[in-house]
Amino acid sequence: MANKEMDGARTATSASASAKSAAGATRARADDGEVLCRLARTIGARRSADPATSYVATLFAKGDEAMVKKIGEEATEAVMAAMEGDKMRLTAEIADLWFHCVVVLVRNGLGPEDVFAELVRREGVSGLREKASRL
Repeated sequence: MANKEMDGARTATSASASAKSAAGATRARADDGEVLCRLARTIGARRSADPATSYVATLFAKGDEAMVKKIGEEATEAVMAAMEGDKMRLTAEIADLWFHCVVVLVRNGLGPEDVFAELVRREGVSGLREKASRL
């Protein structure tokens, strides 16, 4: 995704990312999930902005269908990157996918914390058993 809003989200976390890179960190730390929570707060703040100046506001103005279509588009791009074995592109496409997933979470009154809680609930449970419990 090449847009001003995503650039703004990247800028908001660039100081933290730069500090980690400078320190030689190559993998995320346990507390790095906070970036998704900050992103959700930023999305919430921008949802009512002027669509002429905010990508997030544009998505909210277009409605639910446009939001969920972006998830499908970004997921497809992530699949293609994975199939091609392009790790850098895969990372970028997954970031785009997560961004759009957070937009839809915020739209529905949810946030990353809700997803984290669900993952914690599932932790240690067989994937087959967990899936069967939802059927």
